[in-house]
Amino acid sequence: MFSWQEPKDRLAIVQMNAELRHAELELLSAQCATDRLRLRFSSDDLARFAQQDILDKAIRAASELNHYYSSVDSQRRKAGIKPSATHKSISEEEIQEGVARIADFLREQREIYFPLGDPISPGHRSVLQRFFSSSLLDQVRVLELNGTRVPNPPFYQEAKSRGFINFPEMRHMASLTFIDVVVFNEKLTLRALFHGLVHAVQFLLLGLEHYTDLFVRGFVRTHFHVTVPLEAQAFLLESRFLENQQQGFSVEDQVRLWVEESRY
Repeated sequence: MFSWQEPKDRLAIVQMNAELRHAELELLSAQCATDRLRLRFSSDDLARFAQQDILDKAIRAASELNHYYSSVDSQRRKAGIKPSATHKSISEEEIQEGVARIADFLREQREIYFPLGDPISPGHRSVLQRFFSSSLLDQVRVLELNGTRVPNPPFYQEAKSRGFINFPEMRHMASLTFIDVVVFNEKLTLRALFHGLVHAVQFLLLGLEHYTDLFVRGFVRTHFHVTVPLEAQAFLLESRFLENQQQGFSVEDQVRLWVEESRY
């Protein structure tokens, strides 16, 4: 058993926690991949049509991980160590407050950035018209920031002080969509533009308030930005777009399908 009083043990404890942090990041990546799989395919689909050897390995790995971490959890409970309160419970009133504040923020940012934006370039439009309607491509504006980045909303710090964590850092995101303007923290790329336009379609079909409500509830449920269904769909369609830009598909149809199937 380790002792913090022993120098060698202290070094081993530091190394152990560094490796635990690495394992946590790998597990979060696996969780995100699994959530994308879950959102797109039912468990019955996987049971019937998945490549069985790969499915067997995934199930075995998940079972072994669950067994190992459950045993660790059992040991810490025996030692009287309480789990940390990683995720704070949130009331319906707080959800409604969050929806209102985020919707106001999105609306305010749209008013700031839309007048500064430019129409989508003819070169990008020639590719994107295979995936988006002409009316949407006419409506959306794009803006590439030079030397600045979109700041986090002013209510982030307050929310974090109240125990809410894992908010997406806006200044680190390639692009952000504020209703019908896509703002780029870095260089505008076709990939990032496609991703931003998926969100523009979601805003168009759902409306600002409903979109925001779904996003907040998805975040409260999954605790991570990339696993919120609205965001997961954008990544899924982005991957499909990258696989074959010549073979178009209707993003609007895909968004309508998720709405009809209540997948948000």
